[in-house]
Amino acid sequence: MKISARDLLGELLDPGSFESWDRPPVAVATSAAYRAELDTAELVAGTDESVLTGVGLLRGRRVAVIACEFAFLAGSVGVAAAERIVSAVQRATESGLPLLASPTSGGTRMQEGTVAFVQMVKIAGAIAVHRSAGFPYLVYLRDPTMGGVFASWGSLGHMTFAEPGALIGFLGPRVYKALYGRSFPEGVQTAENLYHNGVIDGVVPVSVFRRIAHRALNVLCDGPQPLPEFDGSTRDFDSGVGILQSGHELRGPALQVGDNVPAWQSVLISRRGDRPGIRELLRHATDRVPLSGTGQGEADRTVVHALVRLRGQPCVLFGHDRAGQSPEQTMGPAALREARRAMHLAAELHVPLVLVIDTIGASLSREAEERGLAPEIARCIADLVTLDTPTVSVLLGQGSGGGALALLPADRVLAAANGWLAPLPPEGASAIVYRDTLHASKMAAAQGIRATELKANGIVDGIVPEYPDAADEPVDFALRMVAAIAAEVAELTAAPLDELRSVRHNRYRRLGLPPESPRPTGGP
Repeated sequence: MKISARDLLGELLDPGSFESWDRPPVAVATSAAYRAELDTAELVAGTDESVLTGVGLLRGRRVAVIACEFAFLAGSVGVAAAERIVSAVQRATESGLPLLASPTSGGTRMQEGTVAFVQMVKIAGAIAVHRSAGFPYLVYLRDPTMGGVFASWGSLGHMTFAEPGALIGFLGPRVYKALYGRSFPEGVQTAENLYHNGVIDGVVPVSVFRRIAHRALNVLCDGPQPLPEFDGSTRDFDSGVGILQSGHELRGPALQVGDNVPAWQSVLISRRGDRPGIRELLRHATDRVPLSGTGQGEADRTVVHALVRLRGQPCVLFGHDRAGQSPEQTMGPAALREARRAMHLAAELHVPLVLVIDTIGASLSREAEERGLAPEIARCIADLVTLDTPTVSVLLGQGSGGGALALLPADRVLAAANGWLAPLPPEGASAIVYRDTLHASKMAAAQGIRATELKANGIVDGIVPEYPDAADEPVDFALRMVAAIAAEVAELTAAPLDELRSVRHNRYRRLGLPPESPRPTGGP
């Protein structure tokens, strides 16, 4: 049974909080037959058009809402419905409200022809303005969402979830069969398949989407909270010890980061199967909302993407997932396109970006080359060095090759004590220099890949200790790292954006130059 617009609003919003923004539909040229269809549709659906718009409360937060009514001519969108949608979007933008939209539609209203078809342009344009103003746009697709509606305002969300089992696609199966004389392949135009292929972020019932939207808006709309005390205990969330760092230190016991740990030992430690990764950091975050895929039909299970708060600091979190990697499963171009989605999301919504590096290396395959691995690395680097939001990069474990470099150039870079960064794994460097892998430990020592050496060379700003190995103290280490990240995010958020951009430019312009060298000139 399809969810009506009113039922959707009743489940999504706080009871009794919805206030309609709708005026009588604008008049359109109609034939007698079409007028009769409209009259019948109004009686059947109990609404005067195929969309309802207004404002309500979602767990006490004012949000603008747009909900399609499928019972009104299959939720189709013509001039009157489009005008209602655009007016609501513009009002949400003018009021500075987040916007939640829930389409369910067969697409363009065929009775109005081409003029209805091109309404999708003005709807998409209004949503683009809303997004560019920095206001969230969240989408919940219902069964079915097809055609021009899916190809416009149904696909422009900062995050997009869908009703379980929903039919979602561009060309309707009935139209496909009429045009091509055969049925559309089974299982393609389903919410679950689109999620699996990275088109949408998840498949959940309305009640769960309500909770997800609430968490997302906590991250995207509410400012940072004061950092809690960090007293050195390990008994609760506010625990941990300080970090060695240029700039400032968190309160805690004196630290000893092992300068004498050989680089090759750090490499081996970073490869332990039980070493904590990005998922362990997420366990100590709040308001977690997982996102998935590029939104453009690609997904890479070697990375994790989420909206979170770290000790009260809102951020977009993206990084390599060591649990999803193996010699046969390494990050490909889709992972980097998902990273760029995270970058653009953070910049558009003015939320800090946290990137976690923990990769055995990018995919070495024909598919990766043909789908643009190297160009995506370049685009990630270019996006990061010019991004208009605070950024923190975390070298959590292995930092091998271009897949690590793509997430590196942030305003601040933290490293775990046994984290490392190299152009290739030491075995690969050995193969180039010695034509074998037997000299991997020698190459690791020679290339300056350790966290302490990276800090000495200005690549890393701070080192989060391991006592002596994060795998032996996974909870305490994760708490220390989360606290360190949150401290950096809080400090960067307080700085003017122009200052951040300038400092970031100078930082990466001077990489590799001795401290006493003349100030370099030129740059972007």
